Amino acid sequence: MKRKLIAAIGIAGMMVSIAACGGDSDDDGKKAGADGYAGETLTVWVMDGSSPDQWQKDVAAEFEAKTKAKVKFEVQQWNGIQQKLTTALSEENPPDVFEIGNTQTPAYAKTGGLADLADLKSSIGADWSESLNESSVFDGKQYAAPWFVVNRVVVYNKKVWADAGIKELPKTRDEFYNDLKTIGDKTDAEPIYLPGQNWYHFVGLAIGEGAELVKKDGDKYVSNLDDPKITAAMETYKKFQALSKAPKDKDEATPQQGEVFAKGKTGAFIGMGWEAGIAIEANPAIEKDLGYFTIPGETADKPEGVFLGGSNLAVAAGSKRQDLAKEFLKITLSDKNEGALAKANGVIPNKDALQSNLKGNAAAEAAAPAAAGGGTTPLIPEWAAVENPPNPIKTYMTAVLNGKSPAEAAEQVEGEFNKRLSQQQ
Repeated sequence: MKRKLIAAIGIAGMMVSIAACGGDSDDDGKKAGADGYAGETLTVWVMDGSSPDQWQKDVAAEFEAKTKAKVKFEVQQWNGIQQKLTTALSEENPPDVFEIGNTQTPAYAKTGGLADLADLKSSIGADWSESLNESSVFDGKQYAAPWFVVNRVVVYNKKVWADAGIKELPKTRDEFYNDLKTIGDKTDAEPIYLPGQNWYHFVGLAIGEGAELVKKDGDKYVSNLDDPKITAAMETYKKFQALSKAPKDKDEATPQQGEVFAKGKTGAFIGMGWEAGIAIEANPAIEKDLGYFTIPGETADKPEGVFLGGSNLAVAAGSKRQDLAKEFLKITLSDKNEGALAKANGVIPNKDALQSNLKGNAAAEAAAPAAAGGGTTPLIPEWAAVENPPNPIKTYMTAVLNGKSPAEAAEQVEGEFNKRLSQQQ
């Protein structure tokens, strides 16, 4: 599924004060009575590509049958959504329910734009996956509900691996590296296409090391790139990147790594499952050679760390229909509808038990095992500006790959990194 994850986009500049829209009003909309919420209409914003039409129809029908209210889905485009949502939340009639990027959630929660969903968590969220729910919590309060995530896998060329005489997929990081070395030694293919600035994979490696990209210095956050665990993650990245001919100063979209892979002369790349579709579009003949596997970790019992990019569902603090909005979320996040979305879109659902819905989707099946140990970029509002270009983490990565020590590279970007973390939100 090709979609632009809002979780991967910085949100600097989106913050206008919306605390005034808070949820203290006595008018919470019509309460359910004998006729339910008849006459009410709930407005729900979902992002383009997140929910199939049939899924929306099924959820709407169930919601209307249960509550006697109507639901109006409004599909939003990714471009410009931060400012549009910020503005909407500050107005008198915001969308009642809306999809929000998982790493965006803390910034909106801090400004008072999101309703507290502690009661929803208590009633339906006891078995939400901890790694997915983490982004829905800010300052100890439940400000959203986890909806779904996606993460990176190894996309590989079966023919290239067979030509190298490799008969089994790797189970550990060292096995993966050795297989790639074998491809380089025994074939004319590039073992792996890994550009120097595939920074979300680097973030995954850091998560796998148990590292944090920022640390607290007094009452502010500062760069933590000089942490030995970050260094270990970068050394792993550097080791694998040395097997690639990809540029050290470009990311996976420059050029699109799926287009490089489509030429049939690459053993593997690390990316989203939908990126294989880019390869197929460029060269349909390659589809028969496509395969996927979970990124191997240091030991066979634990996959590599991955960045979890995805979406939460939130209720506007200024909504006059918060009770009705929570009824909608109970239906939307039910095992039936959550499982149906996972099956239709190949996304990781918010409960481990629902991953059975991914059966038959090779890319999603490869992604699922790593989800429990995955994580995100720092879940702090101050993080927003860090990802804006030129991203200092990308600069750090390229510096290391070009010969600087991790300590020198961390020092090189520290000033800019900390400046961004100190920007007013």
